[in-house]
Amino acid sequence: MTNDAPDKDAPKQPPAETAAGDAPAQKLDPRRHVFRDDLAALSLRGAVTAPRYSAGSVRQVARPAVPLRRAPNPTLGLDTEALFGELVKVYDEAEGWAWIQLQRDRYVGYLPAAALTTEILSTTHRVKSLGTFVYPVADIKTPPLMHLPLNAEVRVVDWSEKFCRLERGGFVVTRHLTERDRFERDFVDIAERHIGSPYLWGGRTRIGIDCSGLVQVSLEAAGRSCPRDSDMQAAELGEAVPIQPQLENLVRGDLVFWKGHVGIMSDGLMLVHANAHHMAVTAETLPEAAERIARAKDGSPIIAIRRLKAAEGEAKPSAPEA
Repeated sequence: MTNDAPDKDAPKQPPAETAAGDAPAQKLDPRRHVFRDDLAALSLRGAVTAPRYSAGSVRQVARPAVPLRRAPNPTLGLDTEALFGELVKVYDEAEGWAWIQLQRDRYVGYLPAAALTTEILSTTHRVKSLGTFVYPVADIKTPPLMHLPLNAEVRVVDWSEKFCRLERGGFVVTRHLTERDRFERDFVDIAERHIGSPYLWGGRTRIGIDCSGLVQVSLEAAGRSCPRDSDMQAAELGEAVPIQPQLENLVRGDLVFWKGHVGIMSDGLMLVHANAHHMAVTAETLPEAAERIARAKDGSPIIAIRRLKAAEGEAKPSAPEA
């Protein structure tokens, strides 16, 4: 492979048009707006024309990491993943598939209906390690029931020094969990912990992750909301930083964007990114990555650099000296 795979930055179906007669069409991104030819979310009535509308019903993800696809077809690649404990809104269900919108980042797609439950639990904790196991009893020697990824949410009913017991059954190592609203201070540290994780288009876990997925899960672990795809991130995160010829004005936490790709600066030189050239999350110098991506077939120069504001209680990165 000679290129860093482009991210999922194109709508999966034609943008919707308003129902306002000859008025200029308002374009809605189908990745984050619930509409198709035969059905639309009730909240879009008046914005899109559809033969019927649905208010949707809330369900909760009951499997570790569930692939979300653009169509109800298991042979299609995944667009993203819904993690254990996440809430979704179901707008339609047929032939074992649920057409849903994730409540976390508003992404729309199809999940196996069997991966969802109507028994909604208010979560109390989330996984803070890159992953952990759920055991049937409080003993690490027993075969685990499942693997839970970073940012999966659970409800703890009994807490002890070594294990905590979950509402839906099973035990998790206590040190792998944290309170739901307690977050990491440095999202770049989370990204760096993923180094070596395999690349997976649409992935959001240490089992497999893509470039914008790495940005998203790292920011979420630090308590920051983040859209799913790289074009959304380039448009919505942080503030623009001038692209200097020698790339000398960067600091830890800056996000560097190419067409369909994104990486995270760990300092003024090194870039951490999930990429299809190495088929893994890697750290390399920004000039090295930029040169390779520009040379590749369908390659791209750097198109944007964004700098996030320091979160409350977080030290603001120092700008490089002139």
